[in-house]
Amino acid sequence: MKDKTEKAGEQPPTVDERYTQWKSLVPVLYDWLANHNLLWPSLSCRWGPQFEQATYKNRQRLYLSEQTDGSVPNTLVIANCEVVKPRVAAAQHISQFNEEARSPFVKKFKTIIHPGEVNRIRELPQDSKIVATHTDSPDVLIWDVESQPNRHATLGVNNSRPDLILTGHQDNAEFALAMCPSEPFVLSGGKDKSVVLWSIHDHVSTLAAADQGETKSPGSGAGNSKPSAEGPTVQARGIFQGHDDTVEDVQFCPSSAQEFCSVGDDSCLILWDARAGSSPAVKVEKAHNADLHCVDWNPHDVNYILTGSADNTVRMFDRRNLTSGGVGSPVHIFEGHTAAVLCVQWSPDKSSVFGSSAEDGILNIWDHERIGNWEDGASSEDPTSPPGLFFRHAGHRDKVVDFHWNVADPWTIVSVSDDGESTGGGGTLQIWRMIDLIYRPEDEVLDELDKFKSHLLTCS
Repeated sequence: MKDKTEKAGEQPPTVDERYTQWKSLVPVLYDWLANHNLLWPSLSCRWGPQFEQATYKNRQRLYLSEQTDGSVPNTLVIANCEVVKPRVAAAQHISQFNEEARSPFVKKFKTIIHPGEVNRIRELPQDSKIVATHTDSPDVLIWDVESQPNRHATLGVNNSRPDLILTGHQDNAEFALAMCPSEPFVLSGGKDKSVVLWSIHDHVSTLAAADQGETKSPGSGAGNSKPSAEGPTVQARGIFQGHDDTVEDVQFCPSSAQEFCSVGDDSCLILWDARAGSSPAVKVEKAHNADLHCVDWNPHDVNYILTGSADNTVRMFDRRNLTSGGVGSPVHIFEGHTAAVLCVQWSPDKSSVFGSSAEDGILNIWDHERIGNWEDGASSEDPTSPPGLFFRHAGHRDKVVDFHWNVADPWTIVSVSDDGESTGGGGTLQIWRMIDLIYRPEDEVLDELDKFKSHLLTCS
C-alpha cells in the first residue's frame, strides 16, 4: 500500500523529508503538541492519575522508562505532565518546538531504580498509582509509585525494592502484560509459551491500609506469599498452556476478569476462559501471516478484538465468529503501515476508533465505521488512503514502540519512539491532540465553519 505522499513512479520520501513535511503541517493538524527529547530510549509510556485541574490545563502523572547502556541504571520514571486543555494552545506556540529540547510540559517527579530494562509498564485501573513492569526475567514486578522513595540513578546504586514480585513463569516474560479493568488481576505471557494469571487483591488492600498509617504487610495474604530478599512474592492463580512459541501480548476481556486473550510468535490468537480450565477456549491458528506483536479488546463492544503483526497489518476479529483451527477470518484487514505493527489500542472515547503504531515511525488513527462509506464510493476521504484511516501522526523519526490514549482527556495521546543511531539515538516522547475538526461529526464541523465564515464577512 503506497503512502499518501508517494506518487506512482516516485521514490517514497526519506525520513527527514517526511518529518519536514509533517512539521510544516503541525499548526493545521494539531490542537496541541509537546515534544520531549529523551537521552535514553523508552520502551513504554502510560498515563497515570490526574491530580490537579485548572482553567487552561490539568496536571497528570505520566509513567515512562529509561533504557540505558549500562553506564547508569535503568529506571522507571514518574513524571508530572501539564496537559493543555482543548482549544487553548496557540498554533504558533505548538509549531515552535525544538526536537532536541525537553518539553516544559513534562517534568520528572520521581525515579525508581529498576532491576533491568523496563520493557512494559501497565497501571492498575482500580488504583493507577500501582503499576506492573516487565523486564528480562520470568517475574512481574509491582510498584506503588507514590510510596516508593525517589532515587538518584548513579552507577553502582542498589536497585529499588518492588512492592511485590509475581512468580510463575519458567522463562523470561518480557512484553506481554495486562491489568484487568474490573478486578485487581494481572496477566502475563512469556518465552515459556504460557499465559499466567495472578490476583493482587490482598496486596492492594494492604497498600491502602499502609497509606492510612497501618503496618504494611510484607506479602499479599491468602497464604500464598512469602518474604524474599528482593521483595514479597505471590504465586500464580492459573497457568494457561496453548501457544507454540513466545507469547508477545495479552489482554483481558473488559467485561469479565475470567476471560482474556493472547497472541504470539506462533501467529495464533487464543481466547481463554479461566472458569473452563487452563486450555484454550478458542485458538485461531493463523490469525496473521507472521508473528503477532500486539492485541487489544474493545472496551465499548466486547465482540471486537484488534491484533497487530510483523506482516505490517492490523486485523479486527469478531469473537462471535471465531472457531478453533484453520485460518482466522477477520472482519477487516487494515493496511496502512509499511513495517511491523508494534502496538494497537482502542480509543476510550469512541467504540469504532483505534490507533496503531509501527516500526515505520507512524502512528495511524482509524475508524472502522468509515470503511463502509469508503468502499461504497460515498466517502469524501482521500481515495489513496487505506479504508478507515483518518489521521496519520508522523512526528517520530523511528519506530513508535508504545502509545497510550488519555482516559481523562480522550483525544490526547502520548507516544514514544526508540530512535536509532541514524536519527541521533535516544528516544522521543510526544504528547499530542489532533484538531477536533478532524474527528468531530461532519455536519457539526460544517456548521461551525459556516458560522466562522459569516463572522468574517460581518467583520469585513
